[in-house]
Amino acid sequence: MVNPVDEALLVYVPEGEFLMGNEDKDARVGEKPEHTVYLDAFWVYQHPVTNAQFAAFVDISGHQTNVEEAGWSWVWDGIDWVQKDGAYWGAPEGPGSSIAGREDHPVVQVSWFDADAYCQWAGGRLPTEAEWEKAARGANGHKYPWGNSPLTGDKANYCDVNCPRDQADTDRDDGYQRTSPVGSYPLGASPYGALDMVGNVWEWCADWYAEDYYSRSPDENPTGSVSGDYRVRRGGSWYDSGWFLRVAYRYGDFPFKGSDNYGFRCVFTEQP
Repeated sequence: MVNPVDEALLVYVPEGEFLMGNEDKDARVGEKPEHTVYLDAFWVYQHPVTNAQFAAFVDISGHQTNVEEAGWSWVWDGIDWVQKDGAYWGAPEGPGSSIAGREDHPVVQVSWFDADAYCQWAGGRLPTEAEWEKAARGANGHKYPWGNSPLTGDKANYCDVNCPRDQADTDRDDGYQRTSPVGSYPLGASPYGALDMVGNVWEWCADWYAEDYYSRSPDENPTGSVSGDYRVRRGGSWYDSGWFLRVAYRYGDFPFKGSDNYGFRCVFTEQP
């Protein structure tokens, strides 16, 4: 399906149960316990929201991002994360950078509030953490969207030979140092056809983050803690090693924060 507001492609995730969480030896505390969750059906954007789509939203709505209001944001300078004055979604790495030629890359430097505003404008909403995980892994508890086979440079954009970090997987080459055009890795598709579910950019989810939430979450349509300090983000990014790209990995961050590896996608309960 296509959303007529922003022309985003959507894929269908049917109702039913799926296996959420992780009990493997590499699991973080927040990923446990592994449990079965029932979700109603929903539609999810096939790709993260792009620079071109976000630019159209800003042009029509006049929305100003949290990062623009602050006047600075977090940028990886090749050595460390730095607070870069003038960095925002249209200049992701700060003054002198641009999204020209990157219109089909995922938008970055957006906070949870910016992502929420976009999805509401587009007629949808941010995915719950459970919806995101089911869209990413399917019903059977796969480690990655494509299954349990190893992460390789033709399946996702992550910290590989192009990434100047000690943890880089120097045996792999995904072709990009930072973000890549959405949909560049069809071999990394989820069982429902969603792309870029891991790597490229972290994706904001609707839920408040709580490390112990899985021990008390409902079995049907969980929506996260009722309050908290952090909102959930999922999926890892171009900056991250493969450990962070496991679909069960969950993390939280301040909802007003932006970074040049934070993005999002939207969902619809009913077809747009």
